[in-house]
Amino acid sequence: MHDTTTELETLKERIRALLAARRRVPLPAGPVPAAVLLPLFAQGGEYHILFTKRTERLNHHRGEISFPGGVFHPDDADLRDTALRETWEEVGIRSADVEILGELDDFHSVYGYLVTPFVGVFPEGYPLTVNRDEIERIITVPLSQLLDPGIFRVEEWSWKGRGHPVYFYTCGDDEVWGLTAAILKQFLDEVFPGGAGSFRPR
Repeated sequence: MHDTTTELETLKERIRALLAARRRVPLPAGPVPAAVLLPLFAQGGEYHILFTKRTERLNHHRGEISFPGGVFHPDDADLRDTALRETWEEVGIRSADVEILGELDDFHSVYGYLVTPFVGVFPEGYPLTVNRDEIERIITVPLSQLLDPGIFRVEEWSWKGRGHPVYFYTCGDDEVWGLTAAILKQFLDEVFPGGAGSFRPR
């Protein structure tokens, strides 16, 4: 019988170490700086990832599935502060309750943003508060499901005259794609290069 708490703590520290050891690839400044949080939390003995489905009333990303996040504000100390502030505003997770494990590479958004993703963990059973002006609903998906190759596909799209791979993760009736899927794929590839078998208990 496995000690689930110990396994989750071991995985958390493994994620922290892998993100610290990798060579992060920043992109040149220019587009509007923004940040997102890839939020992990424990449920049912394994980590899940939290996504938000944005409302149809927004100017950008309406109806899309995203990570909590947004544009850097002058009052933010740094981009990490941006990701945490936006997470608090969108889903009610206090900054002090998020343990940041590391950063991923910068990503360009087709909307003209330079997005820096942070990976963090918040406590199990956390009482979330959804900002209905921005978020239609919260979606949570187990890591084991996201590592299933059967839900993943790649399409080649043309943008500004060049072909670009666009990633998709089909999670039940929801589809994670575009920038969010690109960030998610980098996280999964970095932390679980062997797929589901690289973290499931033996």
